[in-house]
Amino acid sequence: MRKVLEIGGFISAAILIAFGITAIVMGVNGRNTVSTSLKNQYIVGSEDMTPAAIKAEATKSHVYGAVKQWPTKSVANLSINSGSRARTFAEYMNIHALEATGGYTYSQMGIYTAKPGTPKAQLMPGGGTNSTDFALLDPKTQQPVQNGPRNVWVTETALTSALNMSYMADQLGLFGIVVGVALLLTGIGLAILAVGGTLAGVAPAFKLFGSRSPKAAGTTIPVA
Repeated sequence: MRKVLEIGGFISAAILIAFGITAIVMGVNGRNTVSTSLKNQYIVGSEDMTPAAIKAEATKSHVYGAVKQWPTKSVANLSINSGSRARTFAEYMNIHALEATGGYTYSQMGIYTAKPGTPKAQLMPGGGTNSTDFALLDPKTQQPVQNGPRNVWVTETALTSALNMSYMADQLGLFGIVVGVALLLTGIGLAILAVGGTLAGVAPAFKLFGSRSPKAAGTTIPVA
C-alpha cells in the first residue's frame, strides 16, 4: 500500500506540473495574441485622452453630467497595444460618443430622424422618432432617414465592446499564468514529499548514527 501511495504521489506531481506548465504557456500565448491583434489595428490615443482634458471637453460640450465613468489614466498619443490600454481607450470613446449624441444613449434616441413639426409625443428624449409616419424621408429612396447620432452610438458600442473583450481576454491570460504557477509549485511540493517518503522507506541510513544501547550503570572495564 505504501508503494502504491508513493507511485500515486509521483504521478499526481507530474500531472500538476504538466498542467501548470500548460496553463502558463496558454496564458502567455493568449496575452501575446491580444497584444498582436491590437497592434495590427494601429490605434493611437488622441491628444484629449487625458483625465483633465476629457473633463474640460465634456464640460464644454454640456455632457459632463451624462458621464458615469471617468477614465483615470492617460493614453494620449500612446499606441493601444495592451488590454489595459484598450479598456482605457474605450472609456474615452464612450465620452466622445456622448458628445456626439448630446449626452443621450441608444435607448433614449429614436430610430429615425424626425421631420419638422413632429408632435412632442412622437419624439424621443434624445431626438428622433420611432414612428415611420413622422420620420424624415429620403428624397431619392422615399425611405425613412436613419437617426445619425443613434447610429454613432451603435458604432461606438460595437467598437468599445471589442476593446473591452480584449481587456477581458488579457486578464484571463494573466489569470491562467497565475493558476499555472500555483499548479506548478503544488506539483513540485508534492514531488518533494513523495521523494522524501520514498527515501525514508528505502534508506534506513537516515538514522545516521543508528541506535545505541546506553551503557549500563556500574559496568566495569577490564584492565589487561
